[in-house]
Amino acid sequence: PEVTELQLRLRQAGLYNGDADGEYDREVESAVRGYQLTRLVLDDESGVYGLPTRTALESETSEP
Repeated sequence: PEVTELQLRLRQAGLYNGDADGEYDREVESAVRGYQLTRLVLDDESGVYGLPTRTALESETSEP
């Protein structure tokens, strides 16, 4: 469920167009990496959905 929420939030941010299937695959990792680069979230390893990235993403999207 957490990955599905991540996918839906990335979709709201315009960075993910794939299915919200709950799979943390390369497409999701790439979207997370893109989010981190465009929002300058530097406290997580690239492509890793850690607390700093989650906090930033949740601050600009609504709960799906």
